[in-house]
Amino acid sequence: MDLEAVAETVENSNDQISAAFESSSIGEPNVGMEFESEEAAKNFYEKYAKHEGFVVRLDRCHRSEVDNRIISRRFSCNKQGFHVRVRNKTKPVHKPRTSIREGCEAMMLVKVKCGKWVVTKFVKEHSHLLNASGSPSYSKMIESKDRIIQQLTKELEYRDRLCQQYRRQLFSLLETVEEQTESLSKNVELVVNNIRNL
Repeated sequence: MDLEAVAETVENSNDQISAAFESSSIGEPNVGMEFESEEAAKNFYEKYAKHEGFVVRLDRCHRSEVDNRIISRRFSCNKQGFHVRVRNKTKPVHKPRTSIREGCEAMMLVKVKCGKWVVTKFVKEHSHLLNASGSPSYSKMIESKDRIIQQLTKELEYRDRLCQQYRRQLFSLLETVEEQTESLSKNVELVVNNIRNL
């Protein structure tokens, strides 16, 4: 009887845990999903992106030829596409920023159909690693890690230059010791020869 009660308690707690997990997790977008507005679709995809560990970028939109209102919007991963550098010959050349774009194709496309915004295309696969924690401070964490890497690289370069200086000094010292040893051995040989002659 005790075993049955324990088994039932375990089963109930498993059901409660899975129900809590399902309510806390963000659903995955799918084709046919409807939203009341473009903003609602954007908010949903941003929550999904935060949960999955990437950042959303507002991508293309199409406007109606009749009244110029937006009738479709594409939400993409911020690493979508590739950065194209355009050289402007009139402006001075600045140090180019590193691009975070990696050609990722993850996206969600929504279109207006019968007054609702409907998901018409969804691509889940990313071409890069996602942040496992899904925290909003991911980019700040990456920036701070990049700064630490730059500082460590500078420190390593400094230590490398220092090591090269020490190596040159050591070789110079060894050459001097060798010259002194040679000179000393010649002097000893002279003294030995002089003593023999005496």
